[in-house]
Amino acid sequence: MALSTQEIVNKLWNLCNVLRDDGITYHQYLNELTFILFLKMAEETGNEADIMEGYRWAHLKNKEGVPLSNFYRELLLKLGTEGKGRVQKIYNNAQTSINEPANLRKIIKHIDELDWFEAKEEGLGEMYEGLLEKNASEKKSGAGQYFTPRPLINVMVRLLDPKIGERLNDPACGTYGFMIAAHDYLRQQHNDFYDLTTTQNEHLQNEQYSGCELVPDTHRLAMMNAFLHGMHGNIELGDSLSSMGESIKNKDVVLANPPFGTKKGGENPTRSDLVYPGSNKQLNFLQAIYRSLHQRGGARAAVVLPDNVLFEDGDGQKVRADLMDKCDLHTILRLPTGIFYAAGVKTNVLFFERGKTDKGNTDEVWYYDLRTNMPKFGKRTPFTEAHFADFEKAYAAKDRKKIKDERWSSISREEITKKNDSLDLGLIADESIAKTEDIGEPLDIAEAALSELAAITEELNAIIKELS
Repeated sequence: MALSTQEIVNKLWNLCNVLRDDGITYHQYLNELTFILFLKMAEETGNEADIMEGYRWAHLKNKEGVPLSNFYRELLLKLGTEGKGRVQKIYNNAQTSINEPANLRKIIKHIDELDWFEAKEEGLGEMYEGLLEKNASEKKSGAGQYFTPRPLINVMVRLLDPKIGERLNDPACGTYGFMIAAHDYLRQQHNDFYDLTTTQNEHLQNEQYSGCELVPDTHRLAMMNAFLHGMHGNIELGDSLSSMGESIKNKDVVLANPPFGTKKGGENPTRSDLVYPGSNKQLNFLQAIYRSLHQRGGARAAVVLPDNVLFEDGDGQKVRADLMDKCDLHTILRLPTGIFYAAGVKTNVLFFERGKTDKGNTDEVWYYDLRTNMPKFGKRTPFTEAHFADFEKAYAAKDRKKIKDERWSSISREEITKKNDSLDLGLIADESIAKTEDIGEPLDIAEAALSELAAITEELNAIIKELS
């Protein structure tokens, strides 16, 4: 019986229980699963040519016991050192944490026996994204920091509306979610790419998408994710805040959710082209992103950033002023708290377009408050694309001033300047605070109650006196 993609995801994820005795974490398991799955998927999709003869799925699945363990270790080393292209990148420095041959055999056997027909029909990439989401939602995996909620990604892609022939980039790409969503968006716009010319198709395969990821294991997952979505995956392993990031330029579209926090040890980035380098990674990424956009007109970005970027003094103020000079920072979306799997940091999406000049590009900033008076999102109240409907309507309006929505407001560049270039604005009145203010302080409440009680007592005494 053919299994749905979700059923396969659940079966693969539950195999992790087999490895508990080996002390393997969820994140290690996903890497281990990737090593094994890549061989099976290459066979299923007819893409084994890049895998050297003697180290393919057929050679792995028929071994057992200690010979299996020894061959598996040899396979990881061989493909990681002598493999070609993405094969080498996926198996680079690959090591196994599975010590028990029987456990390894059980995983290989289960994967080999699964009916992949339905998953191939729905797209193997969907299956792998399901595994990535499982890993991100499992708090013990620590992977939530690399996973941006799919509804948010889809909306950001839709609003930036990438085109065939443009160059897209994510300088902190995690598992490549933004670029894959952009690829899916373009696929829908272009009839599964059947209407592309040869030149357009070559650009799509080789130049349309790019990314950079610092963490080797996450880079591996990104490469696998791209492969299963039929993308070549121009994903560099490295730090885009180092000198290698200086080559990321001339981009049409940037979509990103850079890591939060400060650089380890508090040191500044090593790239030399940032005007205001500091230890705050978000400010450095923001500079790197708007510097990577070309100045021919139309180059644009959507970036997820925490609240501190909106109000931090010193370099924060300078970076915001520089951003508003060089770009038209036209929209800021205040996101709900608790939508990320990582700690509930307050976040925003900044939407901006690079100007043709370096001065005076922002006239006003429009805000949409999707944070205040919103439900608490979680498993019981999932965060979906439907929650963005009113924001998308306001964002796309030809005349934004005609939109009647209390969550939608604007502030001029002049007013922002008066506020020390703070962008921590655009939030509506919090109903819970308003209710507290209406009620008053506890002491006031007590005094009011006592006064009322005294009045009632006095009235009762008067009635009793009359009756007697």
